[in-house]
Amino acid sequence: MPRRRVVDVRPGRERGSVTAETAVALPALVLVLTAALWAVTIVGAQLRCVDAARAGARAAARGEAAEEVSAAVLRLAPEGATVSIRVGADTTRVEVIATVRPPFRSPLPPARLHAAAVSATEPGVLPASTGDAATTRPGRGEDLVAPRPGERE
Repeated sequence: MPRRRVVDVRPGRERGSVTAETAVALPALVLVLTAALWAVTIVGAQLRCVDAARAGARAAARGEAAEEVSAAVLRLAPEGATVSIRVGADTTRVEVIATVRPPFRSPLPPARLHAAAVSATEPGVLPASTGDAATTRPGRGEDLVAPRPGERE
């Protein structure tokens, strides 16, 4: 009986399989990378909000003017953030709220970030007068909202 030669046809059929697998995996890899970059951006912006709120609470508790405090907080916070300062006889609270959008075109949603810091008000520091006696009484505190960049009161 004559011997037959066995020809392996598999290597010919597998040609281009690496290219096909890469074409399938690449979009998934890009999606994962985009999500990871977005997560890093959000965490960085949240840290900026926390740092801004802490610095603002310390400054307001020392008795610095609300305009100076809000300007300092807005310099530290992400762009477009809003600041709320509440100075009371016992504690001072600063809240920073920011909406962060992806820096690149993506289907990822914007993130709304919030950070607050509370500090003990130094003795002798009273809330600044805003003309409303009900909100400036010691113990009740006052709410001041800093204007957004580019806005005037």
